[in-house]
Amino acid sequence: QVQLVESGGGLVQAGGSLRLSCAASGRTFSSYAMGWFRQAPGKEREFVAAISWSGSNTNYADSLKGRFTISRDNAKNTVYLQMNALKPEDTAVFYCAADFERPWQAATRTNEYMYWGQGTQVTVSS
Repeated sequence: QVQLVESGGGLVQAGGSLRLSCAASGRTFSSYAMGWFRQAPGKEREFVAAISWSGSNTNYADSLKGRFTISRDNAKNTVYLQMNALKPEDTAVFYCAADFERPWQAATRTNEYMYWGQGTQVTVSS
């Protein structure tokens, strides 16, 4: 069993930055890949970014490349999402998730992740 707790969300003006954190517990953090997803009101949950167990592989949604950066600190059991140049359309609940079956990959589909956090709200005002 794995517990994931997101933090760092909040209200920010367009053009601002936020760094989300996801703290993991319950299993060896370095044994699984991690992903970030988001869900805006009335929309499906969508892929944001993912990182392999070692950090050597990363994937990003094409529309977010250059603005968002995923990283992890295995010593702190934490994965991060640095978000820059935020836009109102980035407003969503952001979720982190853990993938045990493909730790060497940075999977992009929701059904590839077994464990999910409760989410943290990000609101970007115009």
